[in-house]
Amino acid sequence: MTTLLSFLFVLGVLIFVHELGHFLVARRHGVRVLTFSLGFGPKILKVTRGDTEYCVSAIPLGGYVKMAGETPEDQRTGQPDEFLSKTKWQRFQILFAGPAMNILLAVVVLAFVLAQGAQVKAYLDEPPVIAGVLAGSPAERAGLMAGDRVLTVASREITTWEQLDIAIGTKPDRDVALTVVRNGKTVTTTVRPVPQGRFEIGSIGALPKVHPVVSSTIAGDRAEQAGLKAGDVVLSVNGELMATRQQLIDSISRNGGKTVTITVRRGDRELTLTGTPEQRGARGMMGFYIGEQTKYFKPGPLDAIKLSVERNIENSGLIFRTLGGLFTGETSVKSLQGPVGIAQLSGESAEEGFLSLLGLMAMLSINLGIINLMPVPVLDGGHILIMALEGIARRDFSMQVKEKMLLAGFVVLMMLMVTVIYNDLTRISWIERLMPWRN
Repeated sequence: MTTLLSFLFVLGVLIFVHELGHFLVARRHGVRVLTFSLGFGPKILKVTRGDTEYCVSAIPLGGYVKMAGETPEDQRTGQPDEFLSKTKWQRFQILFAGPAMNILLAVVVLAFVLAQGAQVKAYLDEPPVIAGVLAGSPAERAGLMAGDRVLTVASREITTWEQLDIAIGTKPDRDVALTVVRNGKTVTTTVRPVPQGRFEIGSIGALPKVHPVVSSTIAGDRAEQAGLKAGDVVLSVNGELMATRQQLIDSISRNGGKTVTITVRRGDRELTLTGTPEQRGARGMMGFYIGEQTKYFKPGPLDAIKLSVERNIENSGLIFRTLGGLFTGETSVKSLQGPVGIAQLSGESAEEGFLSLLGLMAMLSINLGIINLMPVPVLDGGHILIMALEGIARRDFSMQVKEKMLLAGFVVLMMLMVTVIYNDLTRISWIERLMPWRN
């Protein structure tokens, strides 16, 4: 229920803001709006105010603003309050307003989230200097070493670990050119990130200079017996560098019934402890909770707005690169998500807290705004493209030409929808088991 409600909340806000943009600018230019609908299909709730019917429809995967004289096949009287009676510049503003409102929403919501402050991973804004590589990982096979400073990924400059994580994470199962500085010399290599997790995010096994932290121990359990204490920074297990929470969990899990050597930093001292994880079911466990090294981040209001704008610009660039990568093959279609995936993310974000849900909303809003501006017929950007081409040709296209363009756009969107829904279904374990080609 949490997943469904959070999904409807996020989607409802995004759709409402988008359609509100079209509505407000249409009214500003004197266009008569016939319908303002959240959702498609049969109307569940409706009320009429003036010339406009406001309604909530049965299928919540979109919405629409229906304007008088919006298309050539509509009954038109030539009155000045009809959409097609307006100049191309006015029509452009009406079409552009929806995506623009989503982009504005992303900036405002993200600024609000950032202004509240948060604990963030300590290493994300640090230079991407590799502290170690996992044995057998793509990084090791590519010859990457501790001390390497990553300069570029796929010819794009990398200045922080966050940029590196994004650049690698968006290229699973793709050969990626990597340039590093090693002992003052530039070294170029090729690495192939492996997909990990439900969303198949690319990983190469290069570790930052950060370590997991013991949050607390269970009284009398194996961790306490081994001498671990809350606040200990776990440096290594059996000589293997520990950089992430999940890495430490995996290391303990696979050593059930075996004595392990754990090196920790406690204050200014470095200690070596030994303990034996107890085999519990299929996993080894020691009875302690694990956190990550973080730092508190809280910008002021103006800094939050500035940072929000910067991050949304970065996210926009990532969206464009991802879309472009679909055509060049650099981006896997497996990375795309549809309604089911968004619903799952909404539920997970809601469980983490309202601010996390708002952060997801900001990310989805900038995606919706950018994608709607793509020059694909049916989308706002497609209608803008058709108007631009008509302006260049200095004549309006015939209905037959427009119908063919819109049909081509509809086919593209349907292919994309089928792809993302298939991706969503493969991420649901019991459904994936029904797909023999996936096993």
